Amino acid sequence: MLDNVDPFIGTAATDLPRAHGLAATWWWPKPQVGNTHPGATSPLGMVSACAYSGAYPTGYGRYTKNTEGVPEEMFERLQASGFTHFQQSGTGAIRKYYNYVRVTPMVQPLDALGEAWPLHDEVAEAGYYAATLDTGIRCELTVGTKVAVHRYTFPGHSSARVVVDLSCGGLAIEHGRTVPLRAQVESMGHGRAQGTVAMEGVPLSVYLDVDAPGWRQMLWYDRRLIDGGTRLDFDSIRHTTLRPFGMLFMGPTEPGQTIEVRLGFSLRGCDQARENLERECGTRPAFDVVRSKTRVRWGDHLDRVQVEGGTPARRTVFATALYHSLIKPCFADDESPFWPTSGPFAFDVCTMWDIYKTQLPLLAAIVPDRAAHLLESLIRVCEEEGNFPIGYRMARGADRFYRQASALAHTALADAHALGRAGLDWNWALVHMVDDLRRLYGEEFFEHGVVHPITHTLDLAYGHHCTAQVARAMNDRRLADDLDDRSRRWVNAFDPSTGLLRDSEFYEGGKWNYSFRLLHDMAARIALAGGDRAFIGMLDRFFGFDAAPVTQPGLRPQAAEMAAGYALNRFEGLNNEPDMEAPWAYHYAGRPDRTAEVVQAALTWQFGTGSGGLPGNDDSGGLSSWYVWASLGLFPIAGQNLFLINAPAFSGAVLKAGGNEFVIETSGHRETPIGVDGVDRDPSAQYVQSATLNGEPMNATHLSAATVHRGGVLHLRLGPEPSGWGREVRPPSLSDPPARTKEAR
Repeated sequence: MLDNVDPFIGTAATDLPRAHGLAATWWWPKPQVGNTHPGATSPLGMVSACAYSGAYPTGYGRYTKNTEGVPEEMFERLQASGFTHFQQSGTGAIRKYYNYVRVTPMVQPLDALGEAWPLHDEVAEAGYYAATLDTGIRCELTVGTKVAVHRYTFPGHSSARVVVDLSCGGLAIEHGRTVPLRAQVESMGHGRAQGTVAMEGVPLSVYLDVDAPGWRQMLWYDRRLIDGGTRLDFDSIRHTTLRPFGMLFMGPTEPGQTIEVRLGFSLRGCDQARENLERECGTRPAFDVVRSKTRVRWGDHLDRVQVEGGTPARRTVFATALYHSLIKPCFADDESPFWPTSGPFAFDVCTMWDIYKTQLPLLAAIVPDRAAHLLESLIRVCEEEGNFPIGYRMARGADRFYRQASALAHTALADAHALGRAGLDWNWALVHMVDDLRRLYGEEFFEHGVVHPITHTLDLAYGHHCTAQVARAMNDRRLADDLDDRSRRWVNAFDPSTGLLRDSEFYEGGKWNYSFRLLHDMAARIALAGGDRAFIGMLDRFFGFDAAPVTQPGLRPQAAEMAAGYALNRFEGLNNEPDMEAPWAYHYAGRPDRTAEVVQAALTWQFGTGSGGLPGNDDSGGLSSWYVWASLGLFPIAGQNLFLINAPAFSGAVLKAGGNEFVIETSGHRETPIGVDGVDRDPSAQYVQSATLNGEPMNATHLSAATVHRGGVLHLRLGPEPSGWGREVRPPSLSDPPARTKEAR
């Protein structure tokens, strides 16, 4: 799997073959770019490193900030003014763009710092990035969990240099710069230096060890060298007073001479940054050792999902999707700057409103220890700040994306409890789950049973349901009954006359996109819509069955064009994530064959190889995790301890879940190409004809997550025509009579 990863996928504007069939009817309102970067990363590690141009939103690439249509170019060419650390992955406008501690190898005077040079001969692998600057310097980057190592190969020059800019932060877009509030820099000689910058209330410390014998090292301020100076201190920095500052290493080079720069990072001071560096870079030189260890870690993580068959293009897309799913969140154990005790600390839990559906269940399956650490970290954040964050960055402050959604951590906590995850104080977790339901929008929900934006009504009702499951399992029946009662208020969000959500404001989407969310009582939801037939009709319209192809927004789309697209009330494909669970709503109405058709169309036409291979923002791995699950023929229903079953894209797969192997076998599977394989028509879908679990017949289209995590063999017999499988036994709903809730193993 490791050798199939292509970190360049998603780094440029979407460039996919023209879709055919069902996928051609889907309309894309969001930016047509994956917003990933090809920089060096470690699985769920603290540090990343990449070429820095200042472009939106990762600091890599050519694009300026955009919110819809084809992204506009900020630069005509790929370029870099150096190499920075800490990048987002696949996000959009989250107002936190990192790119701290810029390291720039130069053969020009210091006055040229900030100039960008064209990039040539880029190479990217899991844990490694390399490119050649137009100046002739070959630049290689790798990272460990808390360190980065740079290796620069210089041409012959009388005065080469490596410049470290500690003032750098953010992007070269309007309001995109991050200015340190305070800073201190110290040069200790012998290639060693250290510094701390307070960025958005967080003290980021770095300890440097530069392997450049015979070179001079100096501090600099405002592009002027401070000869003989050993320390810089800045007590209060403003946008108007900021001047660049940092450290410089300078000396002659022979052609092909390499200089290694080792950086250890910490959120708890320079001493801990030095300890992190010594622990991971004890060998000098360290580049090849760190790169090799990170590659081994990537191989171990990626091997936890294995597939059989598939075209080379499909395997590349799948492996890269799994890779993108394991970049975030960032884990920095024992590094919390906000509480003094040791233990897990996680940040970059961004786009929680996307990742809770797909990525968090994937982490719970293949890295259960890390999934538990994430929950422990979120509980600690709740203790410190008073509520579970909807998104959590490396930043101090109350801006936690509360507008986007409510009560999302409850889904992962409920699933973890159902799986029997040890290591968490569940009594304490339940206290915070209950209290969090009363905060922000929760108080209004508690009093009136409905909240606007209306999607928060669904969130809070669902959060109450998830919390009720934990309370009931812990024998607090009174609390569980009260929570269950409030969880039924999801019905207040819907208009019975239309079967859709009530008019309201909607974050990234409209009421059609959110009306087909997979609730905890889908049986009642379908009844509200008028029954199976009416509900299926609404879904068919939403997904564009029998509709004409549409034209996607282009560069700088006009308001009228966007309004016409929104008026379609159409599935937005995987360009936008609010409705990415909607294809599986058909399961609850007894039509898993429709799910198969929608998912097949998405897997065929909406993902590809190359830098333009994603249909929209990857959103910290939320989109890529969708691709992984859809390819396996499983889809997690977060918060319900449940997986839905669909025809997989591969002939076989093994999911190493919770230390056990869950095997997905097929018979009658037909290899189908994807759009980039040159297919010029919509391949016909494959449908499940029958299923067995560990050799026993299985008529249900769902499995408990506990079953998957225990391991076993799911065998799916596939065929070219829809069958009666899954039409009678529906996935469980809250309002089911007791007999219907009997779980299919």
